[in-house]
Amino acid sequence: MNFIAAGIIMLGAVLGAGFGMCYATSKAVDAAARQPEAASKIQTILLLGCALAESTAIYAFVVALLLAMK
Repeated sequence: MNFIAAGIIMLGAVLGAGFGMCYATSKAVDAAARQPEAASKIQTILLLGCALAESTAIYAFVVALLLAMK
């Protein structure tokens, strides 16, 4: 039963992080296309946001491992 809970946690976290990064990337591309002179600032903010989204998936992986080991 713990493996099922761990799988559900990972599924939600990976889907959430994936959709979040895709949405952020599409909006950053739109913003850079509208204002090319601000592309470097947009890229910096995009990379920070993607790192934060990825960290939620990593935390969920740690929680899933802890559940699986129980």
